[in-house]
Amino acid sequence: MSDTSHFAGQVALVALAGLAAVYANRLTERLRIPAPLLLLLGAALCSTLLPGVSAPALTTVEHVVTVALVLVLFDGGMHIGVRRFRAAAGPIAVVGVLGTFLTTAGAALLLHTAFGLSAYASLLVATAVAPTDPAVVFSVLGQREVEGRSGTILEGESGANDPVGIALMASLLSAGGVSSGALGSVAGEFVLQMLVGAAVGVVGGRLLLLTARRIPLPSEALYPLRTALVAFVLFGAASLAHGSGFLAVFVAGILFGDVHAPYKREVERFHSALASLGEIVAFVLLGLTVDLGRLLRAEVLVPGVVLAAVLAVVVRPLCAGVCLLPARLRPNELAFVLFAGLKGAVPILLAEMLRAADVPQADRLFDIVVVVVVLSVLVQGGLVPAATRLLRLPVRTSEPEPWALGVRLRDEPRGVHRVRVEEGSSADGATIDELGDRLDDAWVSIVVRESALVPVRGGTRLQPGDEVVVLAPDEEAGSVETVFAPRSTA
Repeated sequence: MSDTSHFAGQVALVALAGLAAVYANRLTERLRIPAPLLLLLGAALCSTLLPGVSAPALTTVEHVVTVALVLVLFDGGMHIGVRRFRAAAGPIAVVGVLGTFLTTAGAALLLHTAFGLSAYASLLVATAVAPTDPAVVFSVLGQREVEGRSGTILEGESGANDPVGIALMASLLSAGGVSSGALGSVAGEFVLQMLVGAAVGVVGGRLLLLTARRIPLPSEALYPLRTALVAFVLFGAASLAHGSGFLAVFVAGILFGDVHAPYKREVERFHSALASLGEIVAFVLLGLTVDLGRLLRAEVLVPGVVLAAVLAVVVRPLCAGVCLLPARLRPNELAFVLFAGLKGAVPILLAEMLRAADVPQADRLFDIVVVVVVLSVLVQGGLVPAATRLLRLPVRTSEPEPWALGVRLRDEPRGVHRVRVEEGSSADGATIDELGDRLDDAWVSIVVRESALVPVRGGTRLQPGDEVVVLAPDEEAGSVETVFAPRSTA
């Protein structure tokens, strides 16, 4: 077979594997098993059973998954945006940073006392399993979205504790052990990474906004590419300055999330697609490094099962619960946040760093982390839909809307506000005429209900979930948001 034919066959196989990963999301709707777990185990099975499939080099896995994580974090930051982040900034910061440290301490104590791991090895494994991944939660929920602050806190916590966990792991590996001097060095390096990463993210996010609005490009296709390349520049710049590149891209994504910029919808769709591709690539590559046979050994399976159970039932509820007390969440929202701290790709990436650093018993420590991730995703993830029902969380069904109706404008539109009628808001149940009495100098131009246009007349009565386009002066934006927001948060 010629080199060209061999390469063509490889391309076809990779593309087929990618298609299988995409369609795995449909299986999630039926099996209630998160798609990431299917990808991870599917890749591990292929690596174990197919002689032609071998595990890639550890450095390759680390580099590719790092690129994927940059895409995921930037898209996650954009999805949160400044307004949503501001509403839950305190809880996100506390549970994302302090919660990660408390979880690490609790897990390390368990591993050291119950299974005799050294203090250093216990800290490394505990650091690896501390970060969370809300994408797994939302994968199981499918088209249903959890409303309120709980969803925002879960997303923000993951965006914060991923950089925190990675920075802490890098600091521990640099220290090479546990001592008073080493812990002081770890603390100093960690603080430096967080401060530099946050600073680069803020400056870079503002520069991205400035260039996006002030420097036009000759083609629509170039706008999403610009934002993606800026994200990688920020990651590299922060990392070279001894900061957390992951925190930098997450912060920049938050700052760019709510802004009005040319081709913003196209940019958002592009990054959402890149993030999805990044998740697929990350879980498949990490799965190829997993040896399923080793996971069944008692020295791996027993500590992995116990650690997963204690993390879910004791450590996370206690640590995150203490951190979230000042947030004054409703009991059902708090219970969901404490339950839904699922693990994902980052813990396995951190465990790969242990093997790359040739830590003693690295393979065993890696396998323990994999067991924790698999059980977390399979058991906790599978119970997420039942938990939302039992806790009676406000859940909104988000049906796919593959068709769009709109117009293209050369200049930025002014005075156009797209809002959603929230249940309990002043707009809930009001007619268009009544809405006009509550909003000065405003005109409702479009109402979309259940993917269908509703005729806009004076007697048209608005319902919760309606998507409404309101034309009003920019100075009336606050009044428009107040009328359509729930009265309790107005």
